[in-house]
Amino acid sequence: MTGLANPVAAALPQALTAPARRRRRILLLGVIATVALLALSLISLTQGQMDMAPSAALRGLFGFGDQGDVFVVQEFRAPRLAAALIAGAGLGVAGSVLQRLFRNPLASPDVMGITGGASFGSVVLLAAGASASLIPLGALGGGLLAALLLGVFAWRSGLTVTRLVLVGLAVQAGLAAAVNLMVVRFPAELAGAALQWTTGSLYGRTWTEVGGAAAAMAAALVLVFVLHRRLAVMDLGDESAGGLGINVSAARLQLLLTAITLASLAAALTGPVAFVALAVPHLVRFAAGPPTAATTALCGLVGAALLLSSDLVVQHLLPVEGLPVGVVTATLGAPWLLVLMIRQSMPVNRSAV
Repeated sequence: MTGLANPVAAALPQALTAPARRRRRILLLGVIATVALLALSLISLTQGQMDMAPSAALRGLFGFGDQGDVFVVQEFRAPRLAAALIAGAGLGVAGSVLQRLFRNPLASPDVMGITGGASFGSVVLLAAGASASLIPLGALGGGLLAALLLGVFAWRSGLTVTRLVLVGLAVQAGLAAAVNLMVVRFPAELAGAALQWTTGSLYGRTWTEVGGAAAAMAAALVLVFVLHRRLAVMDLGDESAGGLGINVSAARLQLLLTAITLASLAAALTGPVAFVALAVPHLVRFAAGPPTAATTALCGLVGAALLLSSDLVVQHLLPVEGLPVGVVTATLGAPWLLVLMIRQSMPVNRSAV
């Protein structure tokens, strides 16, 4: 009896300290992501056609110093930076919620057609001459439309991995085609403004657009963490969650609408940016372990850093000027999606289609 007790007693401290080590690792990863994000933000403010010292950029950000620096930073660089941070964080968290909600590593707003729907809604309002402050509402309506189409074509047949991806890609392609058609039919002065919704771009963001999306994004992010306990219980499975008192259908609908809102608001700022929402949850899960509220917040930080770094690559490292950020993220995302599709092509999924 003593011989059996000793191994248990020896293993108990290690079992108790494992969660503490994981919390420390997540905290360390959060600090690293935050420092990287601050460094990337400083580069974004200081580098461009007119380089400036970090101190001058920071003074210009708060309205001090040379008026030329103030104008460049406040009117051009800071709104673009804010849009990248807001959209990247929203995409990272939306991808994490969707993958957990569907228990599907391929679930993301761009694969499921939500970003395409948001782009469609934004362009429709733009064509109608709506104010830039209303574009987020159009994006949200378009994202809900895409989710409705996805539900009509895929939900009744069962959301298998392959069916979800194929139907989502079809919805995304169809809505993208509608956007392209409207862009072609636009007058010349509107076609340029709508072009970002064909590939995804951070060019020309204004404080009016950023401000409206930021307020709505903050509310949606707060709601994610309010609902996170339900999501954590649903990770155990629908039957277990129901046995613990969770209304599974209502909780799933609430979380789905919240994720759609996050992705749609991000698309209102950037257009259909691919890869970020798909890859970030996998990267965070690989580095930090199973999902928690802390790793969901980490997904927001990593998503913002990934989108901002992609935009810096577009602005400063590529030989071709004026490329949209969606070109970089799509170039990274295509092989990533292919690898995930291959890994998920199991016999059970093929027979279920």
